[in-house]
Parts: sequence; structure tokens; C-alpha cells
Amino acid sequence: MCVGGRLVADFTAGTEEQPQVPKVVRQCLTTTADGLWVVWAKKVAREWGDRFIPLNGSDSYPADAVAECRRGQRHAAPHPACSCGFHAVSLESMDLPVPGVARLEVALSGRVLAFDWQGCNVLFRAERQTVMRVTGHQGGRWLQPPEEPGGRLARIAGEAPRGAGPQRLRLPQAPPPIVSVSEDDAGYCMLSAGIGVPEPGGLLVSV
Repeated sequence: MCVGGRLVADFTAGTEEQPQVPKVVRQCLTTTADGLWVVWAKKVAREWGDRFIPLNGSDSYPADAVAECRRGQRHAAPHPACSCGFHAVSLESMDLPVPGVARLEVALSGRVLAFDWQGCNVLFRAERQTVMRVTGHQGGRWLQPPEEPGGRLARIAGEAPRGAGPQRLRLPQAPPPIVSVSEDDAGYCMLSAGIGVPEPGGLLVSV
């Protein structure tokens, strides 16, 4: 799995106040349509119905969720001394040579930890993750919150209209479910290293 180096920032996102963070982290900040500051980051995963499975084969998660440490719940996720929380990176792009693997663009909020990763990039671990866009084996599509606050994320087929992007995102208003997470993975390290990727049923597929 992707492992970060030095902790460079520990902050709260998802509020109207812009986080005071180093430049390398600030470059990943954006605002939602209603003025909330969030982290825009990337990861790869397998789709399994309406959920996503990390490439390391750990537990799946829905499109919008809050992380809870599954190691005894002795601390809130994410914690600097643990691997809990949702993982994502600032990496701009990467080829996906594995069939069935999708690229996710996510909005991170709540408590967010930022670590040095691969030189000039950042590895994030976050309390809340909202999958905003999925691209890869099924073509690009945006996951948008429904107008009904208590509804589910609506899937829209095809590419986003011109001008759509992180600056127009809106987080779902319904309270997200809490998901036990201790071994999430951004996935890029497994792909670049050529490590086998588990299928949902547990079968290991070579990269």
C-alpha cells in the first residue's frame, strides 16, 4: 500500500474557513458550490456494485462515508500513529493497466492528515471521503448528490459538461454512513510496483 513520509499538515476541511496549510497541500484545496473548503485528491479502486474496494483487498466503502478506526476504536480516524482513515494522493494522473480498475476523484473533509509522498506529492488520510468522479474501465462519469437531501448519490452517464469540475462540486447533505477503516489504500503504489490485485472474490490478478 502507499505509505507517506513526514507529516506536513494536520487540519480540518469541510468548513467555510480556508485551512492554513503548506503550499504543497494548499494546491489541492478547492471550494464547493456552497463555499466549503475541501481537499481534491485521487485514488484507484475496483467498483463492486455501488461500493468501491481498495486494491489491497481490504473492506469496501460507499461513495460517501466517514471513517472509523476498526482497531478497538480507541481513537478517532484518522490518527497520525495509525493507518486508519481514507487514503488518497495528490498525483495528477497515471495509466491504469489493469482491467476493471477505476480512477476515483474524491473530496476529503473532516480531519485530514497530509504526508510527504514520492517527492513533490502528498498522501492524504481523511475522516470523510466523497467520491465525486469515476473514470477508467467504464468511461468517465460524475457522482452528484440528489436534490432530495435524504436521497442517494445519482449516477450520470457520459462525460461531464464543459466547465464542470471541482469548483462546482457539492457535498451530499444527508449524514454519511460510518465505515470501519484501518487499511485503506490509494492504490497507485500497487499498480506501479506490479503487485497482484485481489478481485472482489479474493482471486489475485497479476498487474
